[in-house]
Amino acid sequence: MSPQAFQDYYPENVAHCYGCGRLNEHGHQIKTFWEGEESVTRFIPEPWHTAIPGYTYGGLLASLIDCHSTATAAAAMYRAEGRAMDTEPAFRFVTAALHVEYLKPTPLGGELVLRGRVKELRGRKVIIETTLYAGEAVTVRGEVVAVQMPESFLA
Repeated sequence: MSPQAFQDYYPENVAHCYGCGRLNEHGHQIKTFWEGEESVTRFIPEPWHTAIPGYTYGGLLASLIDCHSTATAAAAMYRAEGRAMDTEPAFRFVTAALHVEYLKPTPLGGELVLRGRVKELRGRKVIIETTLYAGEAVTVRGEVVAVQMPESFLA
């Protein structure tokens, strides 16, 4: 049996995100896992994710970095507190800042791999650096400042 993805632990009332919500049947439903100290998401763009023929739409790539990073922030907070991801209160993060650098065009048609690392974890804020690979090529880099979701969002 494979381990559950970070997103599989999201409480139902906050599992509807277009990028990572398991309850959004029209969304990307990305799945993120730890591989050592890195978080990893694998995603295959569909033909409708086209920017120009043969290349992936940049907005999708930013969305993948965003959701991968906020999931990593939650998992990192659980790790920092020595808690399992199914314990209460649940950690959920929202994006306070998203910086994306497009280094080269990202081809459409193959698997994309996102790898994230925790740059900083302080209080209710986690900064995640994420690199997106198309094959062996690094095509996009991003940094997300994620902040713990206010209690009012969880009600």
